[in-house]
Amino acid sequence: MKKEKWLEQLKGKVPENALSYCFSLWEEEPFVIEITKSRRSKLGDFRYRRDKSIQKITINHDLNQYQFLITYIHEVAHHRVFSQHKERIGKGIMPHGIEWKRSFKWLMAPVLHERVFPKDVLIPLKLHMSNPKASTGADLFLMKELRKYDKDAVKFEQPFLGDLPQHAHFELRERVFKKIRTQRSRVLCQEISTGRNYLISNNALVKQVDGPGDVPF
Repeated sequence: MKKEKWLEQLKGKVPENALSYCFSLWEEEPFVIEITKSRRSKLGDFRYRRDKSIQKITINHDLNQYQFLITYIHEVAHHRVFSQHKERIGKGIMPHGIEWKRSFKWLMAPVLHERVFPKDVLIPLKLHMSNPKASTGADLFLMKELRKYDKDAVKFEQPFLGDLPQHAHFELRERVFKKIRTQRSRVLCQEISTGRNYLISNNALVKQVDGPGDVPF
């Protein structure tokens, strides 16, 4: 594929100053990139296929340019790890283990500056990259800053579950829950209609509602 055609795929999807770097990562070790519809469960995906000589990376189409860039490099790191350790796949190589963390940190380093990321994103991003998690969604502080750049202004106005007080009632996907307690990056919640407990990401965007006994001022 010619450079111009490849760059056209990501033009406007990532910060302009990172576009050439993204191409260089592909050029060093080519893969298929597919920009997909929005998926609630993930921002991007890489799955190693033994029967394919060229592997595929997928990324949601509706990410803001900073989240798209982080996701792109996150998936490229997966690609590099699995291509370099084929013989160990399923035998000690964890999807987000030490090999992936090392690769992700190495590949992100060239773009961790203010010519690519705004300062409000860069500060929590650098902290995140000191020991990257499986998903940026597990890092509430980073997600708060990234969400400022989402196109959907309504989403930005919604509170994060992690910011609600304990025992608050909230609505998520037309279901009402009660916040019980925070457990690391997730929150134990009880669905009001069924009494069942669920673990929900603390960076889920929710709508706070009145619970039984709440008295409006």
